[in-house]
Amino acid sequence: MWLGIFLGGILTVFLMLYRVKGAILIGIFLTSIISWPRPTAVTYFPHTDSGDAAFDFFKKVVTFHPLSRVGNVIDYSSYSNGHVWYALITFLYVDILDTTGTLYSMAKFAGLRDPVTLDFEGSTTAYCVDAFSISMGALMGTSPVTAFVESATGISEGGKTGITAMVTGLAFLVSVFFAPIFASIPPGLPVVRLSFVREINWDYPGDSIPAFLTLLIIPLTYNIAYGVIAGISSYILLNGTIWVFRKISGDRIIPPTYEYAEAWVVPPGGLMPAWLPYLLNRNAPQGTEVPLEERHSTDTAIQDQHKESGGYTVQMEK
Repeated sequence: MWLGIFLGGILTVFLMLYRVKGAILIGIFLTSIISWPRPTAVTYFPHTDSGDAAFDFFKKVVTFHPLSRVGNVIDYSSYSNGHVWYALITFLYVDILDTTGTLYSMAKFAGLRDPVTLDFEGSTTAYCVDAFSISMGALMGTSPVTAFVESATGISEGGKTGITAMVTGLAFLVSVFFAPIFASIPPGLPVVRLSFVREINWDYPGDSIPAFLTLLIIPLTYNIAYGVIAGISSYILLNGTIWVFRKISGDRIIPPTYEYAEAWVVPPGGLMPAWLPYLLNRNAPQGTEVPLEERHSTDTAIQDQHKESGGYTVQMEK
């Protein structure tokens, strides 16, 4: 443990302070190499039954274990049991919350989130790809093929495009044959920057406590969904109760720091995804011909609004 804290942790932080590329990987591999020799007190292979078995597997270096069942490994007869549907519903909301937390936090971490709509470009496609991947992974009998928060490691090194994901996929393919080596890397905690914490409204407990519970529950439970559930539930409980007291008392019973509370607003465009009104053909804007002089004045207004908004283009439907 102390090897991981002082060598893997402190060394990685120093390398990150000096912006050394691959600082996290350097800390991981250096800690692993030091823990591999057996005669040391920090060895990953102690002289026990489990340690001997792990060391025998480590000595193979290169190996390949064929999968006995690949494709259509689901037992469809179990769907007649009601407990299976409870499990499916549970996995559904857990995956939705995990994916939402991961995608939006990584988009914000990479600086790709729109400051007005709080959305990021291609979010609908990202959700569809994640849903398709995790479904195909289940049919193939593999572990969940979904977005993971470990992506922050790649983003911190500058990876923000699909090329990063492609290279990572190729690296995973190579690691299949070098499983003895990669399986012998001691487990650790991924390093995630917490710079976004300063954006939390710490002046009002109704905003800060739910955010703090979210930050606390996620690492303790190793589950983003549990942290999001804790944060949303506590937010609704605290602020919902205050709202009821305000309505009953006619705004006479309010917390002293209520003026510091952040206003809850609906993002521009509403809560529905952009494709839903189009799919349902509701409130879809109809194309109309605009005279040339009006079109020119509209373009000029767009440029003026673009300058006034500090560079953010204002989209207008003709």
